[in-house]
Amino acid sequence: MNTGSNEPARVTEPTVASVGEQLDAKAEQPLGSRAPQYIQSRRVLHLSWQVGVFIVGLAVVVAGIIMLPLPGPGWLVIFGGMAIWATEFVWAQLVLRWTKRKVTEAAQRALDPKVRRRNIILTTIGLVIIAVLVGIYVWKFGITMPWKIKE
Repeated sequence: MNTGSNEPARVTEPTVASVGEQLDAKAEQPLGSRAPQYIQSRRVLHLSWQVGVFIVGLAVVVAGIIMLPLPGPGWLVIFGGMAIWATEFVWAQLVLRWTKRKVTEAAQRALDPKVRRRNIILTTIGLVIIAVLVGIYVWKFGITMPWKIKE
């Protein structure tokens, strides 16, 4: 089970990047295991530590997947499990960084005035269509409470 987490990975800076992206890249922690030095220095102990972290992260991710169709914060729990894995595995750290970058980009796009205006217009049109359909239904069938329905 060689995860490559014993040594920090090298992260190369992009050649063309904005000032904000360069600051974000410098603020990120190095990739690799965050286990205590005592655990990292002993191979068997470090391997058992990695197995334990993997099992705990897997349990949290599975709980999040179960919560997706059921009531509960499914995606939040899945990302929590990924964060647990990211404490030990480089691949999970890279996935978490990519997800964080994509969420930040989506939030910036959502705050764009043109996109907000379009979303407000589409929502208003949708609500008007729903109100017209409900009005037609009530006009045609009336409002009957469930306990007064004649069989």
